[in-house]
Amino acid sequence: MNHHDKPLTLLGDLTAADFLANYWQQKPLLIRGAMPDFISPIEADELAGLACEPGVEARLVEEEGPDGPWQVSHGPFDEATFERLPENNWSLLVQAVDHYVPSVAALMDEFDFLPRWRLDDVMISYAPPGGNVGAHIDQYDVFLLQASGHRRWQLGGKLTDEAPIIQGIDLRILKEFTVEPDSDWVLDPGDMLYLPPGWAHHGVSQSDDCMTISIGFRAPSADEAITSYADYLGEQLPASQRYSDAGMAPAQQAGELDDAAVERMRQLIISTLDNPTQVAQWFGRVMTQPKYVDQVVPLETPMTEAELVAQLQDGEPLYHMPGARFAWRSDASGTTLFVDGDGHACSVELAKRLADTTPLYAEDLELDGAATLITQLVNTGSLGFMSDEGDDDEGY
Repeated sequence: MNHHDKPLTLLGDLTAADFLANYWQQKPLLIRGAMPDFISPIEADELAGLACEPGVEARLVEEEGPDGPWQVSHGPFDEATFERLPENNWSLLVQAVDHYVPSVAALMDEFDFLPRWRLDDVMISYAPPGGNVGAHIDQYDVFLLQASGHRRWQLGGKLTDEAPIIQGIDLRILKEFTVEPDSDWVLDPGDMLYLPPGWAHHGVSQSDDCMTISIGFRAPSADEAITSYADYLGEQLPASQRYSDAGMAPAQQAGELDDAAVERMRQLIISTLDNPTQVAQWFGRVMTQPKYVDQVVPLETPMTEAELVAQLQDGEPLYHMPGARFAWRSDASGTTLFVDGDGHACSVELAKRLADTTPLYAEDLELDGAATLITQLVNTGSLGFMSDEGDDDEGY
């Protein structure tokens, strides 16, 4: 029996299939005890420390800030910032904590019934009593896992993009928020709330300091997708592929853009765009692009294949670097491993092995083409040995 056919505590004893059929992208689900006896993988002071690091995306939301209501400031912060804050009614939000804290990254494995490339990052928020970011809607799916303390969540139903928001502040807070019946809960540590895109929600920290872990997903909008795919295609197409009108009828009116001309242009666009292989190649690249441009750092001194093989044969494991993104696809044109926005042709066995985030060992070199591709991925910064001098000490 596939482990996805078993009822999951994480999903309130639903099977993954039931959850995906009835809740995913459709309606919220409150799961009491989704992670029983849950202990937060990060302390509040560690989270504040991360928010002081350059390169970490962090925001501070103060309901009554020094410069006005709903003040948003962006990190990196310093100790003085935290020292001046009041005892309640503020929130610290830190994005992509999974890139820095391996035990937070490990939470993503709990959601392996969803494609890994669909996950975006793990955000963690800390709030003293009263802390919140206002009632709002998000355009992506999110699992809100209570890590410590208690947060009261209220839901306000599914809204459209046109729902009025408060103007003049750096947050998209809804002007009007009406709590739906039976949608008002206090979450304890280990409880989790799933929200599909577009559902109004409002979460307020209760009488104790509260940390909430948000597992968020990525879904390109149609406008982003069309622009990005057109750019990708444009790089592949020859300049000689142009509008042509061989065999057209004589012009009836010299100034008219007639139906036949519009149809010829439409066919040129459709024949160019409607190419499943090209769509797949673009899609794999776009869904594995790192969250931050400087996330994946190439080695200053590239390794040779021989050096890589020797290091693996010494018994040293090779890890997927924090924040690196892998996916693979096989179709009639072959197999592609997508890594951090690039595509690599390889065998399906090698693609599956490298997209599996468990550490790599010497025996993995037996797969056809492994040494060459693994060396390339180490040099681009997507895979790495954790003992290297000068690397971050985020060892697993």
